[in-house]
Amino acid sequence: MEFKNKVFSGDCREILRDIPENSISACITDPPYNYEFIGHKWDANEVKRRLAKVKDSKTLVKNIPYGSGLAGGVRNARWYQRNRENIMDYQKWCAEWGAEVYRVCKPGAVIAVFNSTRTMAHVQVALEDAGFYARDTLVYRRHSGIPKGDNLASALKQKGISDYQNEEGWHSCLRNEWEAIVVLQKPLEENYINTYLKYGVSYFYTRNTDGSFQSNIIENIQKNEEDKQQVHCTVKPLALMEKLIEMFTPKSDEHIVLDPFAGSGTTLVAAKKLGRSYLGIEIVPEYIEIINKRLSKLKRETRELSPLSDQSYIQQPSQLSML
Repeated sequence: MEFKNKVFSGDCREILRDIPENSISACITDPPYNYEFIGHKWDANEVKRRLAKVKDSKTLVKNIPYGSGLAGGVRNARWYQRNRENIMDYQKWCAEWGAEVYRVCKPGAVIAVFNSTRTMAHVQVALEDAGFYARDTLVYRRHSGIPKGDNLASALKQKGISDYQNEEGWHSCLRNEWEAIVVLQKPLEENYINTYLKYGVSYFYTRNTDGSFQSNIIENIQKNEEDKQQVHCTVKPLALMEKLIEMFTPKSDEHIVLDPFAGSGTTLVAAKKLGRSYLGIEIVPEYIEIINKRLSKLKRETRELSPLSDQSYIQQPSQLSML
């Protein structure tokens, strides 16, 4: 099966089985987070259902698909049990697709996976169970989030407690202004240089434009107008995906960047723009057209950096649930 510079529609756990082993130079992906995953098949209708729940509400952040069913409720033993069961289901699911990604990656290839600060450890453990070796966690510092927990003073006021002002400043959570990118690597063959000479990967590109050494904190990434126009609810800035591709994938169309949760295709567009090849998989059929339009638009607007094929093979969507 031809897979270089292709976009497939379906469940990545199924599609990756047909991809040759040791063929991928890096995997950079933004899978559904745990709160997106809970209790439902992850598809376009589910995204629309959850977004509709907050469209006309007082919720200040309306681009995140709430509605997992575990956010509220009484914190009794059953609540914590359900929460734990869900996390374990999520970790198992990550290990399933992680095992297929591991097989297709070259020795020394990096897998960089976005996740929430709550469940990044579970993603890392799942990918370690799949065979990868944990290397780091990158901090993607973005615009400050809005606290979504309880305000103690407000809660006391609602209870009719007169001196509630004495408890101003106490909340049930901190303000979130970063996302985690867990970084793991397929084990080397003997050492870095031997792996590089055989497979062309294993090292990280660490020189910034000002000559400084790249840290594990990525910040000052701005969204452009195209980023803001994407219909996907959790789209990442194109500049951010370009940064990650430059860090983990040598500049050559011989190197293939995999995104098994392609969404609206930002990782694939970044790879093509930077002269790398790509392989994208997306389970929601509605997003495939968006991906192909973005790739075609890039071809029209910019001169090709390398002679890549632009034909996208579309496999019929998988009927399997992600759960």
